Amino acid sequence: MKTKKLGIILNGVTGRMGTNQHLVRSILAIRDQGGVMCGDTLVIPDPILTGRNEDKLRTLAGKHGVERFSTDLDAALADPHNEIFFDASGTPYRIGFLEKAIAAGKHVYCEKPTAVSFEEALRIAEVAEEAGVKNGAVQDKLWLPGLRKYQLLKEQGFFGKILSVRGEFGYWVFTGEHEGQPIQRPSWNYRSEDGGGMIVDMHCHWRYVIDNLFGNVTRVFCKAATHIPERFDESGKPFACTADDSAYALFETDTGITCQFNSSWNVRVRRDDLFTMQVDGTEGSAIVGLRKCWAQHQSVTPRPIWNPDIDSPINYYDRWTEVPDQLNFDNAFKIQWELFLKHVVNDEPFRWTLREGAKGVQLAELSWKSHDTGAWVDVPGIG
Repeated sequence: MKTKKLGIILNGVTGRMGTNQHLVRSILAIRDQGGVMCGDTLVIPDPILTGRNEDKLRTLAGKHGVERFSTDLDAALADPHNEIFFDASGTPYRIGFLEKAIAAGKHVYCEKPTAVSFEEALRIAEVAEEAGVKNGAVQDKLWLPGLRKYQLLKEQGFFGKILSVRGEFGYWVFTGEHEGQPIQRPSWNYRSEDGGGMIVDMHCHWRYVIDNLFGNVTRVFCKAATHIPERFDESGKPFACTADDSAYALFETDTGITCQFNSSWNVRVRRDDLFTMQVDGTEGSAIVGLRKCWAQHQSVTPRPIWNPDIDSPINYYDRWTEVPDQLNFDNAFKIQWELFLKHVVNDEPFRWTLREGAKGVQLAELSWKSHDTGAWVDVPGIG
């Protein structure tokens, strides 16, 4: 067995998502478990943290035992030891970083959205393809336990013919107006000029979720809203919200399944999780959460009779069976990282490319077009 220490540039991971999911729970977790087997090679990640703020980088590296960090991205890219470049910086800056990395011959992997526009997202995918570098976009929700349990039910034919999907996502994000209720999401999420907005954030997710689980998206109808026009930033100062904080959308697929997804930072949760999907089929239904999944077969479906004059005699939470954990589910981000490392080192298949990431940006743009025109919009294929 060979051992390979693989240099990975982690750019812009000082934010919450970059630190928790990519640095700590993915790269360092892979390192701490002794690496990942890529064919006959044991690959051990050797991260270098890059960014603009040296103090933040030093603090983060020291806290987690990372030996290498630098504000000189060009030097990190020039080092042949570093074979992979990963970007979790702000979306408006992503294309510039990816272009540099591709020009330096690095394999590239990045968070979504991959760009601020579909044109740029598709272009950077083509640049990577023409350069011959391996490339990928984060599509983490595909490896969440709840969605994997749904996929198992689907593969076993539990649903019969799937008819429709209803997704509910979101929770109440405090505005910061009241003392004792600080904001729990960064304020840039509510400024479009900084890359914020519900559609550009979540419709990139919904694209790959729907494409992979239900069928390729062919049409979209969408209504966006900025329900709360003013919020307070990290320093307690009020600012005008220029980005959408809610989106209500219908998606049609090439399989005939209709998907409805509501996404909002202005809802109080009374459901099983912050994200749930109800999947209804001719033979059975499922409630799919982030980690759990409940199923109800046709044989145990209750027989409701409409009567608004009495309390319902049926407890509709009964007759649902939780799909059990039959294996230990690893972190979703870590699973995709391991697949990308196997792709880079051993040329194993990896279909979650920058081109796939561009589809999410495309859907976000077309969702806005639907909002602006008040009409259904076709979603053309991009190969």
